Amino acid sequence: MTSSNTLQKLRKSLESRTGKAIIDYNMIEDGDTVLVCVSGGKDSYTLLAMLMALQQRAPVKFKLIAMNLDQKQPGFPAEILPNYFKSIGIEHHIIESDTYSIVKDKIPEGKTTCSLCSRLRRGIIYRTAKELGANKIALGHHRDDMVHTLFLNLLFGGKVKAMPPKLVTDDKSHIVIRPLAYCAEADIAKFARGMEFPIIPCNLCGSQENMQRQKIREMMQDWDKRYPGRTESVFTAMQNVVPSHLADLDLFDFRGLTLDTPVDEGDIAFDSPELPMTGTIPLSLKA
Repeated sequence: MTSSNTLQKLRKSLESRTGKAIIDYNMIEDGDTVLVCVSGGKDSYTLLAMLMALQQRAPVKFKLIAMNLDQKQPGFPAEILPNYFKSIGIEHHIIESDTYSIVKDKIPEGKTTCSLCSRLRRGIIYRTAKELGANKIALGHHRDDMVHTLFLNLLFGGKVKAMPPKLVTDDKSHIVIRPLAYCAEADIAKFARGMEFPIIPCNLCGSQENMQRQKIREMMQDWDKRYPGRTESVFTAMQNVVPSHLADLDLFDFRGLTLDTPVDEGDIAFDSPELPMTGTIPLSLKA
């Protein structure tokens, strides 16, 4: 059980990191209406708690609306989230849509359901945001999710592409924000346990142990165990991109490179000794 002191310190740290991400990426502005997507998992509960806390002392005024998509999964405890939203006094909407049956019908047994499930959810969320007049959509993805997505695209998709802290939706109608971008999953898990959030597991995809994302998660857990600080280091790298030291012809003019062309850094040191593995948290990530 998390002690009251420890929980309070953890809350302050998470609030600080959330606030910094919001400021760094200008995620929330005066007059915004933010639709907060709450699935019933640890991340989205924490997201809602952080935004409600920051709303009380933020220098700008913004509105929060909580939303849950009831996908009609068998055994889904439909009463938990409405009761929780009422208990904390936030405006909320439960949207019912049987995406579960669609996914089970379209995806063969044993295949990963996440891709189709995500597309269906995304469409419903965008439509709901428009109906409710929300111009921002807040999702509960955290720093580890963003790092894992980078490796998923790198190793399986052939792209140096991750999960951005902020983006414009395909239809140009909304801005999606990820206020937990600076928060570590381990801290979120500790906070959720300490707060005793009524967690609702996802029975549709949560048991798919062979998913590529799960393999990436296991890889990063192993790296962090052997070399503490690897996830922090990779995330920092995502904020420090050097186009002239990659190979994308659209990002850097390699064809036009001359002795007078300014570059981002010095030459790569070939045959250099292995860099020391440290567990130091980068200054940009400190609370």
